[in-house]
Amino acid sequence: MAWSAVTSAVTTIGNLLTEEAIYQWGVEEQVDRLQTELKWMQSSLMEAETKQSKDERIRLWVAEIRELAYDAEDIVEEFALKIGSKNKGGLPSCIKRSACCLKEGWVLHETRSKIEKIIEKINDLVRRLQAYGVKELKDRGEESSSSTERRESRRPYPHIMDDNIVGLVDDTEGLVKVLRNESGCKVVTIWGMGGLGKTTLAKKIYHHRQVIDYFDHLAFVYVSQPCQKRNVWEDILSGFNTLDKVDRKIRDEALAEKLYNILKVKKCLVILDDIWTIATGCHSNSKILLTSRNKGIVSEAEIRELKCLDEEESWELFQKIVFPQTGNIIDVEMKKLGENMVKHCAGLPLAIVVLGGILATMNNSLNEWQKISDNIKSYLKRGKNQGPEDVLALSYDDLPPYLRLCFLYLSHFPEDYEIHVDRLIQLWVAEGIVSSKQEGRDGGEIAEDVAESYLMELVERCMIQVREIDVATLKVKKIQMRDLMRDLCLSKAKQENFVFIVDRSNASSLSMIRKFFPEGALEKSLPLEVHLKIRGIWRYLFNNFKLLRVLNYEIRRTCDLFGEWMLPSAIGNLVHLRFLSLRNLKFQWSKLPSSLGNLRCLQTLDLRVDNDRIHVPNVIWRMEELRHIYLPFSCKSRTKLKLGTLRKLLTLVNFNTKNCYLKDLINLTNLKTVGDKFARQY
Repeated sequence: MAWSAVTSAVTTIGNLLTEEAIYQWGVEEQVDRLQTELKWMQSSLMEAETKQSKDERIRLWVAEIRELAYDAEDIVEEFALKIGSKNKGGLPSCIKRSACCLKEGWVLHETRSKIEKIIEKINDLVRRLQAYGVKELKDRGEESSSSTERRESRRPYPHIMDDNIVGLVDDTEGLVKVLRNESGCKVVTIWGMGGLGKTTLAKKIYHHRQVIDYFDHLAFVYVSQPCQKRNVWEDILSGFNTLDKVDRKIRDEALAEKLYNILKVKKCLVILDDIWTIATGCHSNSKILLTSRNKGIVSEAEIRELKCLDEEESWELFQKIVFPQTGNIIDVEMKKLGENMVKHCAGLPLAIVVLGGILATMNNSLNEWQKISDNIKSYLKRGKNQGPEDVLALSYDDLPPYLRLCFLYLSHFPEDYEIHVDRLIQLWVAEGIVSSKQEGRDGGEIAEDVAESYLMELVERCMIQVREIDVATLKVKKIQMRDLMRDLCLSKAKQENFVFIVDRSNASSLSMIRKFFPEGALEKSLPLEVHLKIRGIWRYLFNNFKLLRVLNYEIRRTCDLFGEWMLPSAIGNLVHLRFLSLRNLKFQWSKLPSSLGNLRCLQTLDLRVDNDRIHVPNVIWRMEELRHIYLPFSCKSRTKLKLGTLRKLLTLVNFNTKNCYLKDLINLTNLKTVGDKFARQY
């Protein structure tokens, strides 16, 4: 991740060096030197990051490099913020307006001093790395060409949407019989350790023709921890197609009674995935199927234990992933290597799938297979000898630098969360994780296309699961992380200091936060009284989170009980914001503040609020960096919105001629999506 942090800093500083106003600062020489030193450090990091898992000293040095890169980027942006404090309008524009009237003084002196200290620390770190044997990789083409070759030679992988059923035939038939037996047990639990395929089996049951024909209603619900009863009840009713707007506003007791009556009268199957605790009742015509790692979750439940695959089944699953196309002939030496590696997976399906995903990107190269085999052995020699866990950890260590940060970014999302790919790509681009300049891509490919290719690499490596594909375009629409892969992602993200868990003990560090993702907590964890307090965060947030780039404050439509919100005009202080979503929030005032026009760095703006009608100030035209805009479902028609200046716009949702000028579309030459076709996709 340090490589990605340095790359982001180099890009940011490089953008500043292209601004004419920088030569009026008196710090152009220091900024240029800083970029040069960061590039030098970047060349050493490619090798260092591959060695950090094997050596604690290198790991600590890489962590220092990452923090230095963050500091370097923050220094430049903080300086721009200070000189632009009277004219908030985004990084490049505020520099242009303010440089001409900038006076010599403590601001310049402080900035020069900070840059010199950063350069000094960088030089010291690079010397230590090189002294230890990590050398500059002058030609990055060797490493990146391998990755590029793998991407270009990609073939369609059947396992992308196929949850490869191996060794589950008997379990499937047995469960179908139990669930269709009216006199049988009302609650059935699929029990086993993580990664065995409990969810895969449950989905197989959910889509089984005999099950669909037998039950009146079926619902499949992912249960996140800690479990919120109301969310589960609503998801079940939604699965039954019986949830309406009134249900979102009634009290918990009334909602529970409605669900109970349906379960009692109708013949229903409710599948609760990854449940840890539950209180069940006896519903005469309905059945409950649970998946859990907790064997004693329900005392009266019938237990169906999943076991690890045997050697033959393990090899069969491995071949499905690595050699999905028929007719592939495997080399004798490769088969021997493969069988030895599969043994380390100890029959755990997830570990086998992930190992297969790694090897599937190697283009059937014996040398590449040997490297992976050697890496697995090196993990085992460290004394842990955890087999499957080592294989999962290897899947992360084998990622090229440009993919590691993409993977770590998934740690922001709650457990079992179905992630919409379009939104994820917008976040990656907003954060600078992906850009059209990366990996030597200068053929006109936009950043969103690069991000999509990165996503598919993670899919093909089996590190994320595809949940939905667009039938028209065959593009991936939704993804999800398996529990064990999410555990790995969270562990690595915390180790890399990529995620920051806020509590009272560390509130003083909030000013350095660049991302704010409360939607997971709002949706899954926090009780009503905490939500009421969260609204008070906004004013503090906007006045103190000066470096914030992403504010993703969207919530479920089922959160109507939390009342109405207020958007302070202080949101205009967040001049570095690249992504802002107010999706599904209901505002006390039916007017958004005109200070939104200060957010000139915005790339994505989602205004699909939950108000029936809301007034949007005519300031969007000032946000010339916008790439994706989602207008409200209904606007108050005071003044039409001018959009003709948004020449970088790719997505325009909820456009109508009552609130916008039709002639502006002529200037939006990069548009790919127009109208309200995708208005409710998130």
